[in-house]
Amino acid sequence: MPLETVVYEAAATARPVSLPSLVLESDHFYRNSLPLGFEKTCDCKPNHLNCLTAKEWIKDQLGVWQFNYERRDIRDKKIHPATFPISLARRVIELFTHEGELVLDPFVGSGTTLVAAQDTNRNAVGFDLQDSYVRLSAERLGLPRDAAQVSVQDDARAIPCYLVPGTVALSITSPPYANLLNRKRQNKSRRNRDNGQLGEIEQYSQDARDLGTMPLEEYSRAMGEIYAGLLPLLRPGGHCVINVPDMWWEDERITIHLSLIDALRRVGYEFRNTIIWDRTNIVNKVGIFGWPSNYITMGTTFEYILDFRRPK
Repeated sequence: MPLETVVYEAAATARPVSLPSLVLESDHFYRNSLPLGFEKTCDCKPNHLNCLTAKEWIKDQLGVWQFNYERRDIRDKKIHPATFPISLARRVIELFTHEGELVLDPFVGSGTTLVAAQDTNRNAVGFDLQDSYVRLSAERLGLPRDAAQVSVQDDARAIPCYLVPGTVALSITSPPYANLLNRKRQNKSRRNRDNGQLGEIEQYSQDARDLGTMPLEEYSRAMGEIYAGLLPLLRPGGHCVINVPDMWWEDERITIHLSLIDALRRVGYEFRNTIIWDRTNIVNKVGIFGWPSNYITMGTTFEYILDFRRPK
């Protein structure tokens, strides 16, 4: 849809709007407020966190979750080095938002969050430094429905320019893993498999602004600064969810999830829950690591889903 044919409405109306799925630097909305709906359109009671039934709520209280991939998911690491399944994003969105509310992904990557938001009738906006990922996100969206999903090419540090404070119900993302993907693949689980990944560098970019180029300490500071800017955008009580693994580097466990918990707490977030994403149902042919003298847990078999909240 050409930009000049799109009809925009004021954000204050909180009604579903028709927006282009792609917002580039050349667009007149660059670093200006995006007219996205943010108020719920369902009939749920005001004190309800979501639209779930009691039976559905009970399932989400389990501290270990499993997910399956579907055809629409992107698994090719040459397209994107680190994706999560649509089913993960959908479950988090349905747990922490109502229909019509606004979801933010500050590192949108391949656009999985936007796809899940469209499936569940939520407004959503995602940001990424890379033009290729922004375009990929837009291409994965189907025909417009009652809610709008938009991908924006810009630095996550600039997100406050685009959104009205207090309008975001949920922030969800899988962020870069510091510089831990910026190295040649060596792990034994892939060494004997002809999948083209041995020796490859699974990196997003070499842009100096890219968090994926930073050592862990610098990365943690940058994430703290970014999320400090995002905190006012969340409504009071709004949730912030981050999916991240820990990784091994030269026989040392790099605890990315602990660094993020500390960074977000320091800038005002309330840490609420740790959920384990049990990946054993989707991992095949795991190689033997450390046997017989050095025990380590396989990072590919589980990841963390960290749940924070803006204090009420």
